Amino acid sequence: MMLRLFGFSALIHAYIGWRLLPDMPLAALAATAAWLAVSAVLIPVSFARRRSERQPFADRLAWAGLLAIGALSSLLVLTVLRDVVLLVAWVASHGLITAAALAQIRDASAIAVPAFAGVATLVGLFNARRRAQVRFVDVPIVDLPAGLHGFTIAQISDIHIGSTIKRGYVSAIVDAVNELEPDMIAVTGDLVDGSVRQLSRHTEPIARLTARHGTYFVTGNHEYYSGAGAWVVELRRLGLRVLQNEHVVLHHEGEDIVVAGVTDYGSQHFDAEQRSDPAAALAGAPAAAVKVLLAHQPRSAFAAAPAGYHLQLSGHTHGGQFLPWNLFVRLQQPFTAGLHRLGALWVYVSRGTGYWGPPKRLGAPSEITRLRLVPA
Repeated sequence: MMLRLFGFSALIHAYIGWRLLPDMPLAALAATAAWLAVSAVLIPVSFARRRSERQPFADRLAWAGLLAIGALSSLLVLTVLRDVVLLVAWVASHGLITAAALAQIRDASAIAVPAFAGVATLVGLFNARRRAQVRFVDVPIVDLPAGLHGFTIAQISDIHIGSTIKRGYVSAIVDAVNELEPDMIAVTGDLVDGSVRQLSRHTEPIARLTARHGTYFVTGNHEYYSGAGAWVVELRRLGLRVLQNEHVVLHHEGEDIVVAGVTDYGSQHFDAEQRSDPAAALAGAPAAAVKVLLAHQPRSAFAAAPAGYHLQLSGHTHGGQFLPWNLFVRLQQPFTAGLHRLGALWVYVSRGTGYWGPPKRLGAPSEITRLRLVPA
């Protein structure tokens, strides 16, 4: 495994070096070559040691490796774009531009690529590490009972507490959510990336989440990577109501609202008995009530719509997190971010409240979402 990681890393870094270094002046060449050499080793080493018990060394190594991955991503994309530009310029050089102009494009772009990659990495780091901003969304519901007009849900999703997201980051999110004074709070999965033993100290602020009707949680795929059973026990200890293909009925201003939750869309790959089932989650629910589903992945909507839900809250996509990967999310999920309609069902997809992997967000800002039910 380690050899494959080193081999893959070496190939990507070698391609970038091959395409950029020959066209750079000496000083830029030396700096870029040194960075590529360090990055080519750092990334696979940080992956290999990410589960190390040596703290804080393992987290520091993870920080360095993940920053390098974020920088490499931008560097690779910009190098490929540069090659496309050079190809077009080369074709144009046969009668449209001079050989000297082509050489100038080649030399200038070789320096511009790592410069822009560095700026993108720093901007992305700032966006990822700042506290998520609150996004206000109204959801129009047909025949919404008067008692539920203005019912508010605060949604957080995909925080990914782990190597680079710790207690302070989580506490700031909790404070922001509590300031909204919502009627209920929905945590739509991927809260953690690690075991209860490793991260329980950093998830403790979650216990301070406060809402009139409580806080509800559904598992995401990363809970299953991290030991879902132990995390369900721990989150219940912290005061969250974990919904696993089940529902609760909330009584609000003389009206009922059903809040259901399902296990992650792929949970059956970890435990066949926990297969996600939006229809089963409504068993015994009052038929006439407004029904809200918490489901980590947006593609649960294809089962939720015929089951009769009015609103589904999801996450998982991170909105793509940073360019250009947000262009590829639709290959796996029906919706990337924001409010969408599937038949009579509204689906809201959060861009996530934290981040996963590289501490980087570009073109897909993190969010804390305040949703409000309004009559259609």
